[in-house]
Amino acid sequence: MAGEFPLTAESTYLIGRALGHDLVHNTRAAEAVMGQDTRESSAWIADRVAAGMAAVGVKVHSAGVITTPGVAYLARSRGFSAGVVISASHNPWTDNGIKVFSGDGFKLTDARELAIEKEIFALLGKPGAADDTALRIAGPSLPGEVGLRKAYIQSLASSVSSDLSRLRVLVDCAHGAATAEAPELFHSLRIQATFMHVTPDGRNINAGCGALHPETLGKAVAESGGKFDLGVTFDGDADRALFCDAGGRVVNGDGVLLLTARDLQAQGKLAGSTVVATTMSNMGVEIALKRSGIGMLRANVGDKYVLEEMLRTGATLGGEQSGHIIFRDGDATTGDGMLTALRVMDVMVRSGRSLAELVSDLKVFPQKIQNVRVREKIPFAQVLEVQRAIAAAERELEGNGRVVVRYSGTEALARVMVEAESEEKMRALTAEIAGEIQKALGV
Repeated sequence: MAGEFPLTAESTYLIGRALGHDLVHNTRAAEAVMGQDTRESSAWIADRVAAGMAAVGVKVHSAGVITTPGVAYLARSRGFSAGVVISASHNPWTDNGIKVFSGDGFKLTDARELAIEKEIFALLGKPGAADDTALRIAGPSLPGEVGLRKAYIQSLASSVSSDLSRLRVLVDCAHGAATAEAPELFHSLRIQATFMHVTPDGRNINAGCGALHPETLGKAVAESGGKFDLGVTFDGDADRALFCDAGGRVVNGDGVLLLTARDLQAQGKLAGSTVVATTMSNMGVEIALKRSGIGMLRANVGDKYVLEEMLRTGATLGGEQSGHIIFRDGDATTGDGMLTALRVMDVMVRSGRSLAELVSDLKVFPQKIQNVRVREKIPFAQVLEVQRAIAAAERELEGNGRVVVRYSGTEALARVMVEAESEEKMRALTAEIAGEIQKALGV
């Protein structure tokens, strides 16, 4: 939570110093670009991190409120040593975080993150490492450099050659970072776009809207009386996007992978005829891809792991059910919700087919995800009762379904996902496993 360790005024300053040391060690004249989302805490955290970086000689350029992929783009295209984003993505407004990209636009390696982390803890144990004077140094809460944000918007606009002007789109910006770029981008392409949730107040980011609540967008489109061809919804930092068709039916990342994979395959741009998804992707998308001669690899949950597998195999398309889609047929280095939106609309226009038609053969296995709040994240392999419940569920499914049990990467939650041919079996097995987790590890 912002304001509490490790996101206090002192610790965020020291994080900036440690990151700055890493940058000046690798580049003498180090410069970094920084962006932030619309959370109440983002401005002061950006101030402290920038102050820490400046204290060790790093020049910080502010892009102001901008999406996470926007910062990744600027880092790699403008020759910065690093890109820093202050955002907690889809989390509530009370949370926040610090994301770092290297100069090539990729997230830092685990080894580099660990080295920076070691210095942070060393500084925390050193009296006077963050004095009052240092904490008062101004950072990039001053207006961002407009040219940086515009460069990102122009790069997105230039990535599409089709005329998208016939499309009528309802866009949910989640009161987040997309509010700063999506209207300008869509209007520059003459898309007939209507925007909702574009009045951030620091506390309403993701609140009942955005990619975390795609049903909100779906309901609005369904009730519009045929006013829209599709809906697009972003999360707080717009590194992911979900959609709904003209009838308001939600199309998640699995559907996006299916329709974009087929399009890339038809163009001869789908390397190895392979898509990288995650353990959470529905069996239905794997079956539909197979019918089109496309294989699917599964990585661990997290866009970082999807990208690692893509780089390892040379795949040009990968993503998550949650809407993180990575296109490597261009120069993207991370999931980009607005790029994904443009790619989906581009496929619709070139194919002459509606979004519903493009995913009409995707038969989704009933899938349930149940969260269990836990007091500690003990490896499930060490919890005998949970292992027994998982094994029993897998025996009952007999290969006609899947069980995935994992911890959230950002919250104290265990996530239980079960797919089965029948909804009744799916719900029963999910409840059994979640119950054992609750008994063994629950709050």
